[in-house]
Amino acid sequence: MVSTTTATARDARRIARALVERRLAACVQVLGPMKSTYRWQARVETATEWLCLAKTTLARSRELIAAVTELHAYDTPELTVTPITGGSRHYLDWLAASVRPSAEE
Repeated sequence: MVSTTTATARDARRIARALVERRLAACVQVLGPMKSTYRWQARVETATEWLCLAKTTLARSRELIAAVTELHAYDTPELTVTPITGGSRHYLDWLAASVRPSAEE
């Protein structure tokens, strides 16, 4: 699972749709708004953000990260990978099939 945050709900929806359309994510959940507090350029900042949780496979995670970097408005977007180490076999099979490149690609 790859996580990122965005400044607007519109950006989150746009990135989520692009990742699923490109078969880089099986599903992207968008949560928010939420308040984030972080250090940026030697200052503590607080901002409203939306969290995107992209379900993908390890094999597709690098391409997904490259796509988010391309699509994202932030100079340095949050991009973290959390391994999925277990779960429903049916769900995990669906996830893998959903991010498998199609024959036309």
